[in-house]
Formats: sequence, C-alpha cells, structure tokens
Amino acid sequence: MEGRGETKSTVPSSFQLQQPPEAAAPLRKIILVAAIAAGVQFGWALQLSLLTPYVQLLGIPHTWAAFIWLCGPISGLLVQPIVGYYSDNCTSRFGRRRPFIAAGSALVAVAVFLIGFAADIGHAAGDSIGKGPKRRAISVFVVGFWILDVANNMLQGPCRALLADLSGGKGKKMSSANSLYSFFMAVGNVLGYAAGSYTHLYKVFPFSKTKACDVYCANLKSCFFISIALLLVLTILALTIVRENAAIAAPEQPSSTDKKCTIPVFGELFGALKDLPRPMWILLLVTCLNWIAWFPFLLFDTDWMGREVYGGKVGEGNLYDRGVRAGALGLMLNSVVLGFASLSVQFMARGVGGVKRLWGGVNFLLAVCLAMTVLITKLAEHNRRYAVVGGVATLQPPVPGVKIGALALFSVLGIPLAATFSIPFALASIYSSNSGAGQGLSLGVLNLAIVIPQMVVSVASGPWDDIFGGGNLPAFVVGAVAAAASGIFAFTMLPSPPADAKPVVAGGFH
Repeated sequence: MEGRGETKSTVPSSFQLQQPPEAAAPLRKIILVAAIAAGVQFGWALQLSLLTPYVQLLGIPHTWAAFIWLCGPISGLLVQPIVGYYSDNCTSRFGRRRPFIAAGSALVAVAVFLIGFAADIGHAAGDSIGKGPKRRAISVFVVGFWILDVANNMLQGPCRALLADLSGGKGKKMSSANSLYSFFMAVGNVLGYAAGSYTHLYKVFPFSKTKACDVYCANLKSCFFISIALLLVLTILALTIVRENAAIAAPEQPSSTDKKCTIPVFGELFGALKDLPRPMWILLLVTCLNWIAWFPFLLFDTDWMGREVYGGKVGEGNLYDRGVRAGALGLMLNSVVLGFASLSVQFMARGVGGVKRLWGGVNFLLAVCLAMTVLITKLAEHNRRYAVVGGVATLQPPVPGVKIGALALFSVLGIPLAATFSIPFALASIYSSNSGAGQGLSLGVLNLAIVIPQMVVSVASGPWDDIFGGGNLPAFVVGAVAAAASGIFAFTMLPSPPADAKPVVAGGFH
C-alpha cells in the first residue's frame, strides 16, 4: 500500500514478480469473469434465505444458530489473505488467478453435497427421525458449511483481483468491472431466491425426498443441485475463454529452497496494514460499520419474516415456513432492485456529486430501513388474525398491508446493497493500483473490514437478541445505528477517489 510520500510494494523484495504490461481487456472478457459471481451468489442466496431455518430444523436453537455463521468470517479472515498473497505471486502457466478460481469451484461442489445430504448421512449414521437435535446431521452440515465458505472465499477474492487485472489499471474500468460483478451477484440472488421460494422444486429431482429429508429439506437439496451446475458452467466458460499471461519471476527471486522457507503471508498482510494511507484506513472504517449494519439483517431476514412478521414458530405448523418463503420472495425482489442499481452506480454517483456522497446517502437509507423493521413488527403484532379451525383458534398470515410493507422494505434495501457490493472494492482496487500493491493482498486487507464485523455480529447477535426476549429486532436496531455512523464517516471523512487510476507496474500488477 502507499504510505505518505512514498510508494511501497506489498510483495517482499525477495519474491518479486513481473507481469508484462498490457492494455485493458475487452468488455466481453470482463463480463465473462464477472458472471462467475452469479454462480457464487446463487449458493449464497440459498444460504442466506434457507439455511438459518434449516439448522433450526436440525435441532440448533435460535440463540446458537448465529454461531454456525462464524465459519464464513473466520474462513474469510484466514483464507482471503492467503489466497490473495499466493495469487499475486503465482507463477503457474495457467495464470495467477485461474488456478484458485478452479479449485474454489471444485470445493463448492464437495460442500454442496455435504450440506444437501446432511440429514440423509446423519440418519444413516444413527440419527432418529422426528423432533430433537440430530447431532450427526449437524456435524456433517457444519463441516460442509465450513468448506463452502472456504471455497467461496477462494473464488471471490481472485475473481475480483482478476477483474482488476483485466481493467489495465484504469480506475473507471475498475469501477465498471466491480459494478458488473455486483450486477451478476444480483442475477445469482434472483435465481437463488426464486428457487428457494418455489415449494415444489423437489419434484424435478424426485430422489431428493427421503425418509430423513422432508419436503423443505428436499427443496433445499434440489436448489443446491442447480446452484453447483450453474457455477461450474460459468466457471468453465470464463476460465476457458479468458487467458492470463503467466507471471515471470524477477532475477532477485531466491532459489526454490529459500522460497519454501519464506512464506510471509500474514507478515505481508500486517505490513500492508502498517503502511496504509489515511484514505484506506477511512475506507476500512466505513466498510466495517457498513457490515455491522448489514450482517444482522442478512443473517436473520427470513427468520424475521417467519417469527416477527408471520408470528410462526420453528417446527410448529406451516406459518413459520410460509414466512420464510415470503422472506425468500422479498430477497428476490431485493435482488431485482440490486441488479438495476448496480448498473446505475456510476450514474447515481455523478448525479449526487461523487462516490462518497452516494455511499453516505445510501447508508442513511439503510439505517432508516433497518429502523422500519421495528414499525413493521409492531404493526404485524397489532393486527394478528385468528381463525377457528376444528374448534381451535389458529393464527393466520399477516394482513396484506403488513406483508406489502415488509416486501417493500426488502426491495428498497437493494439500493444500498448495490453500493456495498461495488464501491468499497472499486476504491480498494484504485488505491492499490496507484500504490503498486498486489490486488489480491489489497482486497484481503479490505476483507478484514468485512469479516471481523461479521464475527462480532455472529458471536453477539444471538445472546444480544436473547436478552431482549429472543427476537431479531435488537440486532436490527444496532445495525441501524451502525449504518447511520457509516454514512456520517463516508460524508465527512472519506476522500473522493481520483478520476482515473494510472497504470503502475509493481508486484506483478499494472
């Protein structure tokens, strides 16, 4: 990263790579690489919409469900810097980024199998059918979930770094590439949430429904089949058509024996942190607060629909399941707005006077939306309806106005999400290009501001919500406060980026 008054490479002098300078790649190649995000995000959409309810059906209580999600931030904290460092310095004839993208896709396939068949494997190993914790299934699920998050981190970091490589060091092209990546994330979200909200998908794969795997489980399994097929097709297309120039070791590179003794991944990461210029520190701060705001909602959005809006309980009747499916529909609408907003980020930034004003404004919008969850919940509770079925008063779904309000909330949140998925990554790429830093390691530094808040939220949100009665609103309120703070810092402290980054050759980047 670039310190004040000097340019410093994040790659140690003992291991420099030289990448032949080249012009920015054609738009079609950038689109092909960005399209991998659709396959990755299809799986993420399934995780965010269906897996929190699923782990509770396996017998994990709501208070502890958030701890399952710790694997994502932890794997991101460890995997992204390591993968970023080695992808910066990879001398494979297949390129620097492509081997890691291919390996990540293969690991996703393994993880999806374990998650989808967790209940079946657990039953075969001795789990009983019916209520109660299914310990063996939970163990298989957790292992698969960890592998899936490791694989996703192996994919996303090199994909974004490859987009920066293909941009030829041009700031505007980097911004466009990240906007396209965000757009394809929205496409993956739409497909994933649409699949998650369709209750008869398991009929396409009749073998998915088994004695240990009910209709909900079979639908989840079927969704993952489609997810891995989409990811593999997009990855194979991109890696086949988009070629990289192999990096060449510079003369000062030590012998292979010395290289084996020098693996300064985290030393480079902390060195990069030490030499960060002030704009990058502010970027990390705004990003950190932004993710403290987002993660509680991303973690519990469909659970909020099932519990607070629909008034259902996990495993008791179908009202909770109906709420979860309504939440998946809301997330699909959110992704439609996200897609259009992603393509409009640069236009909106010019309209409001710059990127920092746009990011600050949408963070205030995020704060308002998270605060509105309290109002929607109170309206849902105030308008509960019951119908007598078989002599028993049965709770009915919320009134149309409440449901429409909740779905509208999901939709509006697509606007700030588009900024979150594109602006910080584009700024990090521009800063690292100007300073001569490796894109992979620089994005690993930015990733710290994403995964550390997620770890904090994963650990604290369950017990914090439990203190106030076990609902989701307390964590949402904390998120609203963090979003407002993020907006304030974006407006007042985040410097405007240069109009275009100048190509720099250092540490293998140009």
